[in-house]
Amino acid sequence: MQLNPMHLTVAKLLDGRLFRIPEYQRAYSWQKKQRADLFKDIQEAHNSGREHFMATIVALSRDTKAIGADEYKIVELVDGQQRITTIVVLLKAIEQALSADDKQTAKMKADLSELLLKSDDHEMILLQTNHDSSSVFKDYIKTGEVSEDERSTSADQNLIDAAKECARFVENWQQNDSLIELYGTIRNRLSVIFHEIADEAIVYRVFEVLNSRGLDVKWIDKTKSQLMASIFEYSNDQKGQVDGLHEMHTIWKAIYQNLGLRQDLGDEALRFAGTFAKSDEDPRKILSEEKASQEIQRVAGREIKTLIGCASDLQRTVKVVKQLHDNPRLRAPAKILHARFLAVAILLRKFDKAKEKELLNAWERVTFRIFGLGDADARNKIADYVMLGFAVHKKTISVSEILDAILEIGEDYQIDDVITGPKYWDECYKGWTEELRYVLFRYDEHLAANVGEEINALQWEKIWQNDASSSIEHIVPQNSGRSDIHNIGNLTMLPPKVNSSLGGKSPSEKAERYTDSGLRGTIQVGKEITKSQKWTKADVARRRDEIEAFVKDEWAD
Repeated sequence: MQLNPMHLTVAKLLDGRLFRIPEYQRAYSWQKKQRADLFKDIQEAHNSGREHFMATIVALSRDTKAIGADEYKIVELVDGQQRITTIVVLLKAIEQALSADDKQTAKMKADLSELLLKSDDHEMILLQTNHDSSSVFKDYIKTGEVSEDERSTSADQNLIDAAKECARFVENWQQNDSLIELYGTIRNRLSVIFHEIADEAIVYRVFEVLNSRGLDVKWIDKTKSQLMASIFEYSNDQKGQVDGLHEMHTIWKAIYQNLGLRQDLGDEALRFAGTFAKSDEDPRKILSEEKASQEIQRVAGREIKTLIGCASDLQRTVKVVKQLHDNPRLRAPAKILHARFLAVAILLRKFDKAKEKELLNAWERVTFRIFGLGDADARNKIADYVMLGFAVHKKTISVSEILDAILEIGEDYQIDDVITGPKYWDECYKGWTEELRYVLFRYDEHLAANVGEEINALQWEKIWQNDASSSIEHIVPQNSGRSDIHNIGNLTMLPPKVNSSLGGKSPSEKAERYTDSGLRGTIQVGKEITKSQKWTKADVARRRDEIEAFVKDEWAD
């Protein structure tokens, strides 16, 4: 593999190039820690006066573009896009902070503006990011303003955070040193090893080799580059390569768009897809990210058809994993990784809707009984869930066999053994809020159904959007000193703002707000308090018993 790496300062890297991040690459995902590390590197380079090597950048040379009398190379970033994006944001923050009143700083401000935003009819910017449907990055580079109202993905939020942190870094820098020194340090003291490769057939393999030991590159991103590299490595059909690569680009664009606000789910989906891909044995645990990537590569083989097939399988898995995580009512029963693996397998199997619902109901009933009500930890039932999920995905087991196997997983967690009497419900607030919210949600559904109504979806949407504890209302307030304040009979649900507004008020003072809450369980409590103007220990015990009867009926086999 013939490479011609260039050791470039940031000034030379940015000179004469326009950078593009293709949509089949991961969106901007740097967090505060990575940005803080970059700021530290800049400070150390300034203090020492020596050059500081930052990273290796890999780019695919695409074309050239003339803007006025200047000609620019257009390069697609394959590796290093997170760092380049952050540097561009930082340069914009410096431009914003520079004064136009002083001749020297005014010139530097104009130079920076011209570097970041090319003055042609299309307002070409130095860097065009991917997945910028809200134009957060583009608008910031053009106007210097960021609007949090425009964000729609985690990448948008990360970019907004980056702009704020870069502005603070610039502001703090000015306390001791000049912005001219800051700009000079970035331009002349920070350097990279830059691989500018014209042949797409090798660019992904270069990425793979350079990051074979890299800790910052996620395995799902490595898998993408390995699959793309294999298209060129194992096929001599030029048209097949072009078509295959186009299809691969489309798949990975969809993967990153699906991940959206939850980029962290990519590695979970990779682990699931790699485990599903195994064919030599029934797995007893979910593969690590590295082993899952290797398994996908093995199954993908050397044919474009199978390479595309494996990428498509991963895309489908990403979609279902996100679907599961995005369902707020499944947050409590789906908190265990290997339990989610089985649910994902059921969803991927594409049963008809009635059978799928029956299977997911059985999965939810057993899973919540074990890990929610039974409080089992994540070390329990790993092999049972993984082996069953694998069999479901491989289609070696029928619906009735799946149902029997799910029931068998929960055999040693029968509902009467899990709920051991009145004391079981004494401490339901601390450390059990996610599960409690789910129980009270299901109880609210139950009460609404009994009177032929639907639950108040608007109020529950407010509750799901926030931390569980912020919506759990103590009927008798916590400052009362009563021994039963954390008992489930003394706990109900309210939207967070309503809950916090009631503070330490007495039950009689809160009853009217309860009856107006739109939540069936809370309305019921409000009506009972209105009758008696109190909420006694006997009331708590009675409500506890009513909820327990519902729970035992709902989560029994």
